[in-house]
Amino acid sequence: MNELVHSGSRSARGGPKAPAREPSRTNDPERTKANIMEVAAAEFGEKGLAGARIDEIAALTQTSKRMIYYYFGSKEGLYLAVLEEAYKRVRDVESELHLQDLEPELALRRLVAFTFDHHLQHENYIRLVMNENINRGQFLAQSQRIQELNVPAIAAIRKLYERGVKAGIFRPGLDPVDIHASISALSFFNVSNRHTFGLIFKIDMKSAAYIAHRRDNVVEMIVRFMKA
Repeated sequence: MNELVHSGSRSARGGPKAPAREPSRTNDPERTKANIMEVAAAEFGEKGLAGARIDEIAALTQTSKRMIYYYFGSKEGLYLAVLEEAYKRVRDVESELHLQDLEPELALRRLVAFTFDHHLQHENYIRLVMNENINRGQFLAQSQRIQELNVPAIAAIRKLYERGVKAGIFRPGLDPVDIHASISALSFFNVSNRHTFGLIFKIDMKSAAYIAHRRDNVVEMIVRFMKA
């Protein structure tokens, strides 16, 4: 009888029962954090900071709220980490374009086409950026990394542009940040406004034909804007 009474607190050998463990994958902190951020990115993208719930993220990652708070400090800390990672992934892929190995106009065309395709294929990235703009950038303003993460993008455009000006291909007097803004704006709109714009003008903005035509137009607009 005593054995039955105390079985909940003692092991089969009569010693103290070991405390319950977190899932074994928590022994790999980086993998656990990456999994949390992947799920959180989808939640924040779909529902925004206000609508997303830590309970839901914990359930979908089969972890605990305690673990999430341990790694990220708070819901806002997780949200900021997700934003930073979203920007980092874009910049990491941009660095693999090897624009410096191409003649200036071809490099520009590749960069614009990449940006257009990236945004098209990563709608959740667009949602995250849109949500942070709804928040007036207040959380991204707290980032210690965001300027550093985006320096390579502007540096790459500056080098590309300066090579083009020197070769007489691009006209002088343009600002690399403004060039970046123009590329981003034309690529961003095609995703951010696809539902409203497509509905109003009865366009299937997801059709392969429309996408190819729109990509070509965006690339051509930027090239003509910059050419000498």
